[in-house]
Amino acid sequence: MSDHSAPLSGRTVLVTGASRGIGRSTAQACVAQGARVVIHASAASDAFTSIREELNIPATCAIAEDLSAPGAGARLVAAALAAAPELDAVVNNAGVYLPSPLGDAEAWEAGWALTMAVNVQAPADIARAAVAHFRKSGGGRIVNVASRAGHRGDGPEHAAYAASKGAILALTKTLARALGGENILAYAVAPGWVETRMAPQDIENRKIAVKDIPLGRVAQPDEVANLIAFLLADGCPSATGATFDVNGASYVR
Repeated sequence: MSDHSAPLSGRTVLVTGASRGIGRSTAQACVAQGARVVIHASAASDAFTSIREELNIPATCAIAEDLSAPGAGARLVAAALAAAPELDAVVNNAGVYLPSPLGDAEAWEAGWALTMAVNVQAPADIARAAVAHFRKSGGGRIVNVASRAGHRGDGPEHAAYAASKGAILALTKTLARALGGENILAYAVAPGWVETRMAPQDIENRKIAVKDIPLGRVAQPDEVANLIAFLLADGCPSATGATFDVNGASYVR
């Protein structure tokens, strides 16, 4: 694009889980680079209202949808297209980090069911619906936010979370391989600990987490957001299908 200060100018981006953390920072980064942004949250909240007002996003482009509900992903894309008839990119950021303890059968089943619904089924459905639109419009971009856990696993309380992020990595690779010839590109970003609600808040747990990171700190949300915006702006189209690790060298592949 000719305007290097606004590499996303003229593009519309749907960002899920945009009320806080990586999603909020991604919405901010995309707007700063010229994009029109449709933001999503699981429900109305003060945080969701604040990011809409901060970025001057129309109310119609701020969509609340519970991604644990059947069909939520398709409904979200339909609502986004109703609000902004052209959709150029999707950032599947929304997710849950729920325990699925090995020693508790009831909690295990509940944790797996909800985690798979939000972290796998919903982003897969969003991607599927977006692809249908991209095929009509001449192409599009998908960035899926996965996790370091999708590669190396997680603690014994979070098997479902690790498995869900591994599934997202496989989904991304499949989409990239299947659709690259149609100008539909897909990337995965796999953060380690990021300064969000999911990061360890307890002092002792924080010390343990940081000790495992050679960089000496957890990542900031805007670090992940800047990478996402770079990918959406076609900074390197040949990287379609790739996974980008953002973990301070705590897990090096």
